[in-house]
Amino acid sequence: MINSTRIPRLAIAIVVAAIFCGCSTPEEKKDKDFFTSGSREADQRAEQRIAKDQQLKGKGVNTDAKGTDGKDKDQEKRPLFERLGGQQGIATIVEDFVPRALADPRVNWERKGVKAGGFMGIREHSVEWKPDSGNVDKLKKHLGEFLALATGGPAQYGGGEMKNVHKGMQITNAEFDAAVGDLKATLDKLQIATADQKELLAIIESTRPQVVEQK
Repeated sequence: MINSTRIPRLAIAIVVAAIFCGCSTPEEKKDKDFFTSGSREADQRAEQRIAKDQQLKGKGVNTDAKGTDGKDKDQEKRPLFERLGGQQGIATIVEDFVPRALADPRVNWERKGVKAGGFMGIREHSVEWKPDSGNVDKLKKHLGEFLALATGGPAQYGGGEMKNVHKGMQITNAEFDAAVGDLKATLDKLQIATADQKELLAIIESTRPQVVEQK
């Protein structure tokens, strides 16, 4: 789950450096088709999600949302930001994903019923997030900035550091998985190519260690 104040500067720097640094070693270039986020585990999770989804839909593993092979060499040379449609493409993804995730009870983005701090129930406080218009607008703004930056777009981000702002929110792997599933549904709806979906999902998966507190 990524909230308006829940996005990492350090994680972004690592992700962007891993994807777009031009000083790769020959071995790194050899594995280019596999590594997309700088994290092997994150890439594997993204790969597995794509493969499972395509199996359920009866598609081949290398088939994108438009039914064509997602390995266009000219496309691969362009930053993911451009392949997603630039600023407008990112905005379209955010506009579809945010209300989808907010409406998904499996995600519990609002953190209803979650309390933090205290000891044995003493002096606990609610961490509930209210989805009013101001908070939702801020969420969309920061999420759009994060996605743009992490995919090779403009380096403008005004959110907080991931690990700190998620502390005490008790986000589970299941909740994180549900949010990633909602993002996958958005990418499918927008007919984003499979190769690009995999790359974006791997970026999101690379933030899991900073977000999830409850296994």
